[in-house]
Amino acid sequence: MSDLRKVCVCACILIVVLRIAIGWQFLYEGMWKIDSMSTVKPWSSEGYLKNSQGPMRDFFRNMTGDPDDLNWLDPKKVARQWDVWFTIFVDHYRLTDEQQKRLLEKINGPKAYYARLSKLPEGVKIDGPNLPKAIQFEAERHRLSVPADWHLIPAERDALLRKVKVQENPAEEDKAKNDLAKEFQKAVRDVYARQSRLCFKQQLDVSLIGDPERAGLIQAEHKGTIDYKQKGNIDVYKEQLARYKTNRAKAQTDFQFEHLNRQWRELQELRATVVGPIKALDTTLKEEASQLLTDEQLAKGPLRSSLTRVDQINQQTMWALAIIGALLMLGLFSRLSALAGAGLLTMFYLALPPWPGVPPAPGPEHSFIVNKNLIEVIALLTIASIPTGRWFGLDAVVRRFILRRRTD
Repeated sequence: MSDLRKVCVCACILIVVLRIAIGWQFLYEGMWKIDSMSTVKPWSSEGYLKNSQGPMRDFFRNMTGDPDDLNWLDPKKVARQWDVWFTIFVDHYRLTDEQQKRLLEKINGPKAYYARLSKLPEGVKIDGPNLPKAIQFEAERHRLSVPADWHLIPAERDALLRKVKVQENPAEEDKAKNDLAKEFQKAVRDVYARQSRLCFKQQLDVSLIGDPERAGLIQAEHKGTIDYKQKGNIDVYKEQLARYKTNRAKAQTDFQFEHLNRQWRELQELRATVVGPIKALDTTLKEEASQLLTDEQLAKGPLRSSLTRVDQINQQTMWALAIIGALLMLGLFSRLSALAGAGLLTMFYLALPPWPGVPPAPGPEHSFIVNKNLIEVIALLTIASIPTGRWFGLDAVVRRFILRRRTD
């Protein structure tokens, strides 16, 4: 009987230690993730959810909102996202009118491009079928202007430059005329260079619509033939994505799953090729916007944008880990917190279950049916079935306070 009591005492101590150990792991993991949010590489659940496998794969992947990054390949959706971001950015940093104007020009482009020119050289006329549409001289404002919706092409620029001749060593009586010719050529080159710099939405359209390698090419003269439409990388990515989903729905054998794993890796490489430049463009826009800010505006801290679905999941996961871990360590509401921890780990388990016919999770761990997540779930359910918080924890204090209130 004495030996049995020793075993029971040892078992109780070990279960309490197990509760505290799991609580510490939860708390540390949650705090590490929270701390990472202020670094250049914040933690995100996006990669874990997007790489989910098993019967609940679509459920977990769809939690990200855009599991295959297809929204990044729609120029209208990206442009709307930038418009929303612009409003939030202006409100947060209280941009001046000049700052708003400069940022809008970066995003949407100016209505026209200008270069200083006192007057047109004698005998120079901006004429022809298209040249007057591409460039005008505004005499009252002393400048050349190119409308944003009608860009000057290299041939038109060269035609303008040939309208005047610049001498290296002009005669004294020709210096004024020669200086004006120099000013004219400089204005033409300046306005051409300025209108050649595309705004971010124009760069977006070029990447997703105008680049034949990425967006494909339609050759009207070959309609009805195999050469009518040349597929771009975006078309190839969407077709391979559809093919992968079809093959995955039919896969049953190990060979088919191995082929799916190879196809998935190739698909992710192609996704990085087509989506990566658009995300890089988004990053560049936000970096250039930050360069417009004063020191006082930068002191307001990072932009508080509206939370995406992934952001919300990240916040919920981080704080759930930290709070559940703290409660387990303190032994406060220990049964309820153990059940909550078991539920959270069950979600982690189901996202990448080590089941037959399911591709293995990346990493050095090799599991079959049972992995570390499932073992911790079982341990937490065991803790939830025993009042460990009353043995050692704040549950004992809470219980005594309640009993004292009832006695009184």
